Amino acid sequence: MGLLSRSLSLAAVSAAALIAAQGGAQAGAFALREQSATAQGYSFAGAASGSGYLSSMFWNPAVITMMPGWWSEGHASLVLPQVDINPLPSVPTFVFGSSGDIGEDALVPAGYSSFQINDTLWLGLSSTSPYGLVTDPRQNWSGQLYSRSSRIFSVNVNPVLGVKVNDWFSFAVGPSLQYFDIRLKRAVPFPGAPAASATLPGAPSAILDGDDIGFGFTAGVTITPFAGTTIGIGYRSQVEHELDGSLEAPRGSIAALGPFSNVPITAKLKTPDQLTVGISQVITPAITVHAGFEWTNWSVLKTPLVLGPGGVTVTDIPLNYKDGYFYSLGADYKLNDQWTLRAGLAYEQSPIDTEIRSTRLPDNDRIWASLGASYQWNDRLSFDVAYTHIFTMDTKIRILPGHQDFEGLPYLADVDSSVDIISAGLRYRWDNPKVAIPAVPLVRKY
Repeated sequence: MGLLSRSLSLAAVSAAALIAAQGGAQAGAFALREQSATAQGYSFAGAASGSGYLSSMFWNPAVITMMPGWWSEGHASLVLPQVDINPLPSVPTFVFGSSGDIGEDALVPAGYSSFQINDTLWLGLSSTSPYGLVTDPRQNWSGQLYSRSSRIFSVNVNPVLGVKVNDWFSFAVGPSLQYFDIRLKRAVPFPGAPAASATLPGAPSAILDGDDIGFGFTAGVTITPFAGTTIGIGYRSQVEHELDGSLEAPRGSIAALGPFSNVPITAKLKTPDQLTVGISQVITPAITVHAGFEWTNWSVLKTPLVLGPGGVTVTDIPLNYKDGYFYSLGADYKLNDQWTLRAGLAYEQSPIDTEIRSTRLPDNDRIWASLGASYQWNDRLSFDVAYTHIFTMDTKIRILPGHQDFEGLPYLADVDSSVDIISAGLRYRWDNPKVAIPAVPLVRKY
């Protein structure tokens, strides 16, 4: 099998794994940052400047020009969240209890390949899951009027072309194809019963379901102003989706459905664009430090309207997020020719605050603390592992009159949450290198 065919096959397998996986959002809102075991070891510091080797192309596709020859990488992250929503005693439905652990364990895979055509041109291909969310409280609980289960799932395939203009400047650009699926469930009144019956155990559910394929692009540059310093800037565009699906509920439980229990719906939703900046600086032959900044344009989401037959609005999806920011700092230490150790810290400013926080996604600012390591088996094969613990700030839910989710019932709760992430990756060079491969990207060899 040819080099290109083998790498494309690996990408296809990665995409199939993505389709089978559940996504647990571990970046701001419902984004997934777990795209690289290597970069995770730094808490994603320098992800845009190549700290994640080939997997850094998720943040900046131009890093493929730092990988000579023909490469593939596979990464998998096991996300272990613990999230409990505990109502305050003043809540009218307090007697029905807390949510239980709404966090769902998830395995998030990603695959990358790059092919050097000549001294100037590279081709790359990634298959990732940029967005994902699964929250699943107990079926009957104190906040069921506002949410039962929630699921968001995505797959993104992104071919890119990289150009190395000279020894200090490279750029890359490529289209992305993204599948996006959403399924939201909440309690509704018993047919013909008062609205308050939606808070009772055994109340029926309404289910909103829709999916779509949309298109966008990625672009980026790497700059090496002098030996040992790499600056990377990457951009992922917005992707507009027109979701097609259905809204289903028992007849008579939702006035907007009229006499129907299931109606086709459409809803327009944009996933946000993202700008990532990274810098990597060699301090000694054994030590390199990395820093990163990320801006995500979550404010584009607004409140998507859900339209039924005839273009009539049957409900909406109130989001109205603010923009998200991520700041990171990390370092690696080359212990010997085989082992590289890394560590990193990051602070994430969530796009969700108490004014809009929901029971579906009780997100908040958080601190990432990570450790990682790489083992170079030989000139072709290396392995990466990483561990992260996420500390979440004290989180409150205050759904009161004026809150975008308010449905006539005040709901006040405190949230206890934390996350552990364990990741592993494999990197393989398909072609036969004529010289030993540096343990770090070429631009960092000094």
